[in-house]
Amino acid sequence: MAKLPTPHIGAKEGEIAEKVIMAGDPLRAKFMAETFLENPVQYNNVRGMLGFTGTYKGKRVSVQGHGMGIPSIGIYTYELFNFFGVKSIIRTGSAGAYDPDLRIGDVVIGMGACTDSNYAAQYNLPGTFAPIADFGLARKAVEKAEELGIRYKVGNILASDVFYGDNPDGWKAWQKMGVLAVEMEAAALYMNAARSGNKALCICTISDSLVTGEATSAEVRQNSFTNMMEIAFNII
Repeated sequence: MAKLPTPHIGAKEGEIAEKVIMAGDPLRAKFMAETFLENPVQYNNVRGMLGFTGTYKGKRVSVQGHGMGIPSIGIYTYELFNFFGVKSIIRTGSAGAYDPDLRIGDVVIGMGACTDSNYAAQYNLPGTFAPIADFGLARKAVEKAEELGIRYKVGNILASDVFYGDNPDGWKAWQKMGVLAVEMEAAALYMNAARSGNKALCICTISDSLVTGEATSAEVRQNSFTNMMEIAFNII
């Protein structure tokens, strides 16, 4: 166990719950804490990456920002799993649709996470590692989405290192392999969970479509993608 607090999370021992819901945008984490948690207490403001602990329907839950991209979520989830005793992490985020059937606001449950990142190289594996979600969490997410009448799809997502790609049609190579959508973090989350023997799931809301060109505003992404949050809080 590392000396607490860590370089990136200013919490003391016991201030973070074993179950954590994360968001790339720290203001979305703040929104979730204020909207869903009872008696939320802020435990982190290091680098503005807000973290809160409270209760949801009697369960102790923490909400934490993780920033953008695999290096950032890699740091935060590593510290949570390995230094703060966290057992389960659900990432809630936005994603760009590759699947033509996905509409703005639909939920994607990431069963697997393809990636163009080199994150797995650190493990010195004699092959290619396939980052996957915890099946129990994924199954619960599907059941809750159906119960709530939320449009969803389950499948592969792409955790990309690149937001502004040099090849504007590069996404079509992933689409032809059945990848549903692109985001920027799930693969590192799943790898950190696997390496530490813990559970993880990524639930995303479609914020834009590479197929149709539709897009939403930053304010909408921050405050109105509540379906994925409702699922996450009810299954964590």
